[in-house]
Amino acid sequence: MTDQDYSSNQPFKRYKVKQDTIKMFGIDIHPMGMSAALDVVNECITSKQSLHVGMLNAAKVVNMKRNPALGEDVASSNLILADGSSVVLASKILNKNLPERVTGIDLMHGILERGDKLGYRVFCLGATEEISEEIERQINKHYPGVIIAGRQNGYFSEEQQVDVAESIAASHADVLFVAITSPKKEQFMAKWGEIMRVPVVHGVGGSFDVFAGKVKRAPLLWQKMGMEWLYRVLQEPGRLWKRYLITNTLFIGMLVKEIFKPIK
Repeated sequence: MTDQDYSSNQPFKRYKVKQDTIKMFGIDIHPMGMSAALDVVNECITSKQSLHVGMLNAAKVVNMKRNPALGEDVASSNLILADGSSVVLASKILNKNLPERVTGIDLMHGILERGDKLGYRVFCLGATEEISEEIERQINKHYPGVIIAGRQNGYFSEEQQVDVAESIAASHADVLFVAITSPKKEQFMAKWGEIMRVPVVHGVGGSFDVFAGKVKRAPLLWQKMGMEWLYRVLQEPGRLWKRYLITNTLFIGMLVKEIFKPIK
């Protein structure tokens, strides 16, 4: 992908996902599996169209209702996927039937796997400097065909944001992975997208910590059972139990309201 022209006089066109969305909790979600999502990513890279990927789990649904600004930023994504198993389960209860869960970390690895074959240029933004360095090593080790266009840790001030955005623009990256916590992640992506001029922007949350080996991901069986959240709580109970208790309870309440919402 190194021969692409990213000159500033050719603004990126916003990509229009061809697949219809389904609406849950007032949010338009694309009922799309991993393979189709990766095809969309590649199409945007090759055609130089703008794609912002939004990932939706129970906590994000709850926080979007609590924080209208976050809701607007997520809704501005032109591809919104079901990251959480609870969202997929809710879709089945509501007869919406999302096909499968597409997690942020799995999508990241899928992009890197395709990029290994196709030479994607990737910029990694977020996490600590130590984790950022380790991510570069891990990508070079596991996906040697991927070009690290640049990297930047997540510890920069609001005043430095424009410099970071311009640095990303200068890297001519095909894909930007953003490992910054919500809602800062969504706000940064929404605010600086036009300056960064990266075809595909994917907010990966805590995926860098997992990829770098700092945090252990739940075993596959736990993932298939939809209990990855519980595995995380067991790893960090003091920090996470209250957060998940509150958000899961509120999500269930929102689902009950959705079930009994009058059909228009």
